[in-house]
Amino acid sequence: MNSKKLSKSRQLAAKLIYAAFKVLKKHGGELLGKEVIKEVEKLVELDEWAKSRYEKSGYIRWQSMLHFFTIDCMKAGFLIKKKGVWYLTPEGENALNLSEVELLNAATEAYKQWKIKNADLTTSDDESDEKKLENNIESEGITLDEIEQLAIEGIRKDIVSKNPYEFQELAAALLRGMGYFTPFVAPRGKDGGVDIIAYRDPLGTISPRIKVQVKHRQISATVEEIRQLMGLLQKDGDVGIFISTGGFTPDAKTTARSSHVHVELIDLSRLIDLWQEFYPKLSDEDKSKLPLLPIYFLAQSA
Repeated sequence: MNSKKLSKSRQLAAKLIYAAFKVLKKHGGELLGKEVIKEVEKLVELDEWAKSRYEKSGYIRWQSMLHFFTIDCMKAGFLIKKKGVWYLTPEGENALNLSEVELLNAATEAYKQWKIKNADLTTSDDESDEKKLENNIESEGITLDEIEQLAIEGIRKDIVSKNPYEFQELAAALLRGMGYFTPFVAPRGKDGGVDIIAYRDPLGTISPRIKVQVKHRQISATVEEIRQLMGLLQKDGDVGIFISTGGFTPDAKTTARSSHVHVELIDLSRLIDLWQEFYPKLSDEDKSKLPLLPIYFLAQSA
């Protein structure tokens, strides 16, 4: 398809999707969706039409287009979205070898094939009809992905706003929800060493016995800090958990994976996943440390 024959909307969509893929590649293949959108805005020249809002929904046109066409990319296997984070797949990275228009066309074609396979004939195949395409984008409104992204962002902000001791108590609460006993949670003023000790039974006679290091800060945990925790795992059955809201450096991840002792790394995204998963099993007191409200939507057929 020649770019000159593309509708105005698809021309813009091609630029947005290509820019989003470049942003993700730059950040190692994964980034919070809201951060992707921020960086795309810097990369793509947006005119007044692109920055205008749809009359009915009130959503910004270019942002709605980006979200709308990422659906095609996910069906093509180029992109994955989970818990507000966007992931560029190896196939998506390879697609960057195409031109902007070719990449979008490949994603759109994959989506069409998916619809044919699933007997979904609800959407017109007339992509040249600008009005129909615009109506489809606007009618999508706020997507489930965007709703989930907003929800995750709210949880992230609440966690980040906690002081180090509140965060440490949150981590201990999560372990209790997972069925562990926490006989030791480091008191205020203690610096270094183990922050939480967790057992499978009240006396710690059953493996694993868990030693937890907690870092509540924006910078990534280093390989030296991982090795410090590894040095504290002295007995058979000792397991280390390192919880870091700032994530981990690549070297730290490699060291943990290759360690002869078991060291589990939990970043902020994984912490949120675990909190959501085990939230029903928390005591009311522990739930109050980060209360959640489940909301149910009608599931779309696959």
